Amino acid sequence: MGWIVWPLMVFLIFVAPLWLILHYRGKRHAGQGLSGEAQEKLQSLVVRAEQMQERIQTLEKILDEEAPQWRQRQ
Repeated sequence: MGWIVWPLMVFLIFVAPLWLILHYRGKRHAGQGLSGEAQEKLQSLVVRAEQMQERIQTLEKILDEEAPQWRQRQ
């Protein structure tokens, strides 16, 4: 029985607290949101998506004028 007491004590005194501290510190960092670089990239993607949406709307207007039945074709 004595052979398990010392490893268990070492685990409870050193490993478990360190493990808990690192675990919750990692969760806190993960909950802070996007990094600056990721946020910039997301913003540039939003701008590109808006540009693409404008282009699609323009193309649909052109098609509506030149080929009014284009939406019914499959």
